[in-house]
Amino acid sequence: MADKTTFTKEEWTLLLKSPMIAGMAITAADPSGLWGLLKESFAGGAALTRVATDANANSLVKAVVADFSASEGRSAARDGLKAEFAGGKPADIKTKSIDSLRLVSSLLAAKAPGDAAAFKGWLRQISQSTAEAATEGGSLFGGGVQVSDAEKATLGEISNALGV
Repeated sequence: MADKTTFTKEEWTLLLKSPMIAGMAITAADPSGLWGLLKESFAGGAALTRVATDANANSLVKAVVADFSASEGRSAARDGLKAEFAGGKPADIKTKSIDSLRLVSSLLAAKAPGDAAAFKGWLRQISQSTAEAATEGGSLFGGGVQVSDAEKATLGEISNALGV
């Protein structure tokens, strides 16, 4: 099974960023205000927490989560995200996110084919959880839809980019 030593530093940083990128693509597809942003951000964090306690989780997924849990891993991911997405408009962030997920898919196919399906499925699940985290198009008092048309379309793009 693949682990951190399987990848270059840049490749590993891409894998570290990938869970956040999977959520960012959805958030950028249909920005939903402060409360929606917070709910969608928490959905991604919850996915990381679930893996940390799941004995059946894929070993590469667990390795990424474990490294992200360390200060050095979080810093690498944060700095990489800043460099890639700083100052971007939502449409640009969504496009770059999809492109990054396509790179993750290619990287996994080349260097971790035994872990690729589980890792890509995990990223797709993060995107789905993010899309379902906040109601779109409503008001503070209700209304709206659970997953907007823009988010549904982006989930399709993510699935295509990941090949799932």
